[in-house]
Amino acid sequence: MSQLNPETVEDFIEYGMKACEEAEVFLGHGTDSMWDEVLVLVLHVLNLPITSDRNILQNTLTHEQKEAVLALIKRRINERIPACYLINESWFCGLSFYVDERVIIPRSPIAECIEHGFAPWIDPAKVANILDVCTGSGCMAIASAYAFEEAHVDAIDISEEALAVAEINVDKHSLNERVTLIQSDLLSKVPNKKYDVIMSNPPYVSDAEMSELPGEFLHEPDLALRAEDDGLALAFSLMKQAQARLSEHGILIIEVGNSAQALHDRHPDWPLTWLDFERGGDGVFLLTKPQLDVVLASMG
Repeated sequence: MSQLNPETVEDFIEYGMKACEEAEVFLGHGTDSMWDEVLVLVLHVLNLPITSDRNILQNTLTHEQKEAVLALIKRRINERIPACYLINESWFCGLSFYVDERVIIPRSPIAECIEHGFAPWIDPAKVANILDVCTGSGCMAIASAYAFEEAHVDAIDISEEALAVAEINVDKHSLNERVTLIQSDLLSKVPNKKYDVIMSNPPYVSDAEMSELPGEFLHEPDLALRAEDDGLALAFSLMKQAQARLSEHGILIIEVGNSAQALHDRHPDWPLTWLDFERGGDGVFLLTKPQLDVVLASMG
């Protein structure tokens, strides 16, 4: 079948892949292959789940479906809108989440930590309270509620718009009794209690890096990406505020992305554990409560 006259699901995926590759669209917002990026667009139009059997690749599209797929591919290329925004859905820890341009698209490697129950860093039986800072869509908080069925999760964000999206997802997963959403500038309005896990994917993109980002990132909220002080301002503030809220056996996990090098250069002696991930990703460090105490003592 000619790429110029696609008929089946597979034809449209191959057509879309070629068009996107020629246009040099950027991946990195929920998919890591051009096949997957176009696949989710086609399946969305067909109202089929991403878990569909490969036999659907030979399904023939109707005229209306063809037009809808081509329109999405055109927008993906011309407007540089990531596929997850085009279909208002993303996946994290194997779970489906609603997303739009009020929140960044879930993609943190912290997903692997959640899936593994934060092992070997903490005993899952000791995890009663979890705090997700800068929750955005609520994906990490909700995934943690699935992973720790006896724990309560507080999820905070400074953005009222982001929390509106998180509320959609908490409702979607029927977790209103176990996930509490709080509008707060970092920990300023967090309940006065101890947390066994405090985790965060805060804004960490420096001004210099922001100026070089591909167009796809410009659809994400600047508030959720940009941070001062080499991208480390919020990470430093969070470490200071977390000390009083972390349980004695608790752990603090913070993602700083490409700002990891700046952090290492400035504080090479800090006892940070940089985490490795089977599925890729880096720039995430972990501190136990004693290690956090050491870091803060050095900060003065």
